[in-house]
Amino acid sequence: MKNSKALVVFSGGQDSTTCLFWALEKFKEVEVVTFNYNQRHSLEIDCAKNIANELGVKHHILDMALLNQLAPSALTREDIEVKDGEEGELPSSFVPGRNLVFLTFAGILASQIGAKHIVTGVCETDFSGYPDCRDIFVKSLNVTLNLSMDSQFVIHTPLMWINKAETWELADKLGALDFVREKTLTCYNGIIADGCGECPACKLRQNGLDEYLKIRKEF
Repeated sequence: MKNSKALVVFSGGQDSTTCLFWALEKFKEVEVVTFNYNQRHSLEIDCAKNIANELGVKHHILDMALLNQLAPSALTREDIEVKDGEEGELPSSFVPGRNLVFLTFAGILASQIGAKHIVTGVCETDFSGYPDCRDIFVKSLNVTLNLSMDSQFVIHTPLMWINKAETWELADKLGALDFVREKTLTCYNGIIADGCGECPACKLRQNGLDEYLKIRKEF
């Protein structure tokens, strides 16, 4: 893969930034794409810009405002409370069709820039009830993209089968633990680095970090 080109689906959060460092190790050329769907915190896009600039990778930003109009959620509306799903319901932060749309447009962009590899940070282990983070969905869409464009894309999901502690471990192995901790935005309340500490995303992130640092200290 060292002679290949990859496109990373990039939000500027912990997972996608870890995937970016992973891609920089694996591929000769790497570009990133961020989707502007009028998300609740525009700081997410600024964060992605800053990281891309610091790491020296070409950054594409695509306007996906229609997704906001069609699929309101806690990530796109300030009047919708961020909360976990109850009694089998999806979390209020679920944006219907988001990864379907993002990966489809990533495939279209990849075809234009000559990238055969698409990297995304979706994860089934910590997928919070999101159906479009499942491995079966990604594999299905990979086949569909290839058939629709008569191409041979490969969608990579480096985090699919690892938990948050193992994601921190991967970042550490890539020499990026402090970078990811200090410069990424995961918080649903738009606070960079360690975040608000209260929203589901922050709790998941911090619990994983605490678990990994404990294991790291023991060794």
